[in-house]
Amino acid sequence: MKKSVYLYVFDIMADWEVAYITAEINSGRFFKKGSPELKLVTVANSKDEVTTMGGVKFKPDIEIAEFKSKNAAVLILPGGDTWLDSLHDPMLDVADQCLKDNIVVAAICGATFGLAKKGLLNARPHTTNDLEFLKAVCPEYSGETFYQKQPSVADGNLITASGIAPLEFSAQVFAKLEVFTPEIVDAWYQLYNTRNPKYYFRLMNDTQ
Repeated sequence: MKKSVYLYVFDIMADWEVAYITAEINSGRFFKKGSPELKLVTVANSKDEVTTMGGVKFKPDIEIAEFKSKNAAVLILPGGDTWLDSLHDPMLDVADQCLKDNIVVAAICGATFGLAKKGLLNARPHTTNDLEFLKAVCPEYSGETFYQKQPSVADGNLITASGIAPLEFSAQVFAKLEVFTPEIVDAWYQLYNTRNPKYYFRLMNDTQ
């Protein structure tokens, strides 16, 4: 059965933070042989047109009520400036249930504030844009002892990342989905991180 990569979308979302993931999942160009089929599905509070921070407009595929956890490979939560607003509460409820159902939840930038507001970062390793800012804006947050000053942190089925680490975030999502071999993940990451052409040739060789 084809699994869904659910991407939560909303007005003024930080579209560039998830662009590596959407491009590679949609194209499948570096997938290892025998990888499960994945389908990118955009999900929102309604099917009304969404305008991203970059000005890209599109209509979501489904509403939150249509989300089916049994088909989910991962739920991706992009950043944005509105994550402390109640409009995201329905999706945070979905994220909470996904974590309980052992479905991967990947949150970057402002989305980590939403998880903190929901209390989902209080008892497991995580990161965010800045610890002191998180503590200031999320009085519900009590997970400081689990905070890691890293670009991106993977803990079981939870991935969190700073908004300036979309590359690390994407690599951890690919590794968790197991659609790339470890060698491909490393070559892909090193290519974009170092811009050294030797990693391009490694990537091409590893995907043959």
